[in-house]
Amino acid sequence: MTEMIHQLPDAKDFLLSLTVNSVDETAILAEKCSELLTGGEIILLWGPLGAGKTLFTQHICKGLGITGEIVSPTFTIANVYPGEKTIYHLDFYRLESTDELVDVGFEAMLEDVENGNAIMLVEWPGPALKWLDDRIEILIQPGTEPDKRTIHLRGTSELPDAWQQLFQEK
Repeated sequence: MTEMIHQLPDAKDFLLSLTVNSVDETAILAEKCSELLTGGEIILLWGPLGAGKTLFTQHICKGLGITGEIVSPTFTIANVYPGEKTIYHLDFYRLESTDELVDVGFEAMLEDVENGNAIMLVEWPGPALKWLDDRIEILIQPGTEPDKRTIHLRGTSELPDAWQQLFQEK
């Protein structure tokens, strides 16, 4: 079951994409994304190990005013960052089935997001897909050079105009 829930989506299925050439450009893009978040959003972050999902999350959190250390929740499964809006940073890489979501309190977090009180950022989101109807998805693909990335964007419902404009500006 693990393989199926951790399968990466195909880049050709994403609406928009852009290339960043450095860690700084990745950070700037993530901070610009944070400006579009008001609460109630679910952002799914796809990409192979080491692609930059946590880096992207760190800079979204920075843009949202989170000042503490933002670390990968690979082993803790869930990190919670209080702020103007609570940030739930989840990483489901180590989960082997969707049943394990109950153990991490996923339903309560999801309710908090749906009420507009929080923002959810999920790395390796496969186990949770059937519960996440309205979401923004970002696929980060490493390039041929160490810090170069192609970042793809799509939404499960209509992608908000501001997100489309952000990805078309570059």
